[in-house]
Amino acid sequence: MRLQNQLESLLEDARLKLGACVSDLLGVSSRRMLGAIAKGESDPQVLAAMAEGNLKATAEQLADALSAVSALSPLHRQILKLFLDRLDLIDKHLKLLHGQIAKALREHQEAVQRLVAVPGFGVDAAQQVIAEIGPTAATFASPQQLASWVGVCPGREESAGVSKSNRSPKGNRMMRRVLTQAANAAVRSQGSIFQMHYRRLVIRMGHNKAIWAIAHRLCKLVWMILHRGVAYVEFGPERNAQALQRRTTKQLRELRKLGYQIIPPTTKEQLA
Repeated sequence: MRLQNQLESLLEDARLKLGACVSDLLGVSSRRMLGAIAKGESDPQVLAAMAEGNLKATAEQLADALSAVSALSPLHRQILKLFLDRLDLIDKHLKLLHGQIAKALREHQEAVQRLVAVPGFGVDAAQQVIAEIGPTAATFASPQQLASWVGVCPGREESAGVSKSNRSPKGNRMMRRVLTQAANAAVRSQGSIFQMHYRRLVIRMGHNKAIWAIAHRLCKLVWMILHRGVAYVEFGPERNAQALQRRTTKQLRELRKLGYQIIPPTTKEQLA
């Protein structure tokens, strides 16, 4: 995001090392501290106390990273405020657009709910997928056809029986991006089948190719869930019940916030 890069440059110019202490410069803790700085706060200790309790950086580390705030010029504070105002406006517009998308897809909420159950898929990703290929993926007769259209299956350029390239063909850019993001999230889902497959693949393929293989698997899974109307059931080896409950609760809360009426799913088939 260009605005985030500009914000990082501003903080670097002001000798504020907040980016080194937080994983997300636009997260809740960072936005709270940056907002206070823009309003004139000059005490690093006070700013450090504003961080969320789950932040990995300690209060001492945050205070040290923000030690230059006492010497921050009024111009830096003003520019910081302008950046934060732009971020607030973008957040407002995104919230409005997400609401409109959810309203348009409300008649397909069962399909959205089934996709959200897949590790790595959030409400936004599920809605984007359905917007691209439809609630039943009716255009595609097989998961292979969908994978080919999206462009997540390996290509093979051969001449005289010799393979020259295994690069994936060009496909739908939006779907490729969503599936790649979902794959990266899925392999971090503790105890999921995708994490197990990733750990096996990454040893011989490396991270990028392993993620691509997971994205390919997710693409075929999306087709099965939408085209056949099945529900996802996790059969990972070490599925953490508490983590699963937290994720389910979070997804249901997001769905309700967007106006979906949550109905207990009716499983037509169970998907291994």
